[in-house]
Formats: sequence, C-alpha cells, structure tokens
Amino acid sequence: MNLPKILVVDDEAHIRELIRLYLEDEGFETVEKSNGADALDYAENHPTDLVILDIMMPKMDGWALCTQLRELGDIPILMITAKGEAGDRIKGFKLGTDDYLVKPFDPVELVLRVKALLKRYRISASSVIKLGDLSLDRKSYQVIYKNGKAMTIPMKEFELLYKLGSYPGQLFTRDHLIEQIWGIDYEGDERTVDVHVKRLRERFAEFESDFRIVTIRGLGYRMEVYQD
Repeated sequence: MNLPKILVVDDEAHIRELIRLYLEDEGFETVEKSNGADALDYAENHPTDLVILDIMMPKMDGWALCTQLRELGDIPILMITAKGEAGDRIKGFKLGTDDYLVKPFDPVELVLRVKALLKRYRISASSVIKLGDLSLDRKSYQVIYKNGKAMTIPMKEFELLYKLGSYPGQLFTRDHLIEQIWGIDYEGDERTVDVHVKRLRERFAEFESDFRIVTIRGLGYRMEVYQD
C-alpha cells in the first residue's frame, strides 16, 4: 500500500525535522524542501498528497507557493507561520489554503489536522456524495433519490448543500460560504446564507434521519450525516 506523501516546506531545518518525525511515526512518507521554489519544482514533477508550508521563506514565499500549488490542482494545503494576525489567516484562505497553524504549534495537533484534511479531500474528490438515502451529483447538479428518481433544485441551494455535505462535521462561517458560493464580489449580506439554509431544511425535512444542517450560534453551519 502506498503511504500518503506529505511535502513539508520550511526554511528552518529543526521545524522540518519535528514535523517529519511526528508524521513518519503515524505512517506518512515525507519529503522536505527548504524554500518555495524547490517545493514547487518537486510538486510539479511528483505526486503529492498534502503540502505543509511556511509563509516566510527564501526564493518563493508561502503566499506565492500556495497560489502556484492551487494552479496545479486540488492538493490539500496546511499553512504554518509565526504570524498569528487574522489578516494573514484571511489572506491564506483566500489564496487557497485549507487550514492554518501558528508557531509554536503542538505536533500532535498538526498530525490530527493532516489526517482530517486527507479524509475531507477523499470525500470531496468524488463528484457524487451521499447523504443517507440521497446522492448529490455535482456533474449534473441533481439530487438523486434511493429509487433512482432525480430532482433539480436551485443552483445556489445545490452548491450550498454540496459544500456542507462534502465536509461533514466541519464548521463553515457565513462569510466563508458567501465567498465560496456567491463570490468575493457579492454585495448582499450573510442573511442570504440563512435564507438558503432555511429553504434546504424545508425542502429535505423528510430526510432529517439521514442528515441535518446544524446552526452553530454566532459562527455558522455544519452538516451532520447520520447514515453512510
């Protein structure tokens, strides 16, 4: 069985070694690079399952590397940085990072986040996801019932349901959902998300034993799926 390959990019050798020791102890294969340019060259020529990258690096910083990696495809990216400002986190997410850790970090937490990201990507890599007795087909934008009957729902409702269903258990803020589904330039407000969630709950009320969109007060929403 091929081990998941993790590309670790940081100009500090002791940080790379710390990450490598913990990941290899959990059964991951690691490749270390000390700058963004070498990391990009490696990623362009070798299959990579996940990238852990620092922001402040020579030759090519983490911002630029993240942007370039996103052009290569849908690779999970975990950013690590000494900077903890919210502005940096927001910039990272806009450039395409999936998760974010601030130094000094707990290596055990890093391993858990790596595992969670790989699990999420395995779920979301398929164009069809299952929510109990329902299936969502991203290619046809249809909701398919267990008996094979298909239903088409409004595009934004489908995209919202598919997004939440692709990452069961993950919290999504309203701002993140607006940006992902309606776009950064959307001029409406976050109540749009609430309205669409309400419609989805009403539309699929009979499937509450299969899945449920849960409100996390003051934060956003997450999907709970009760059947595989």
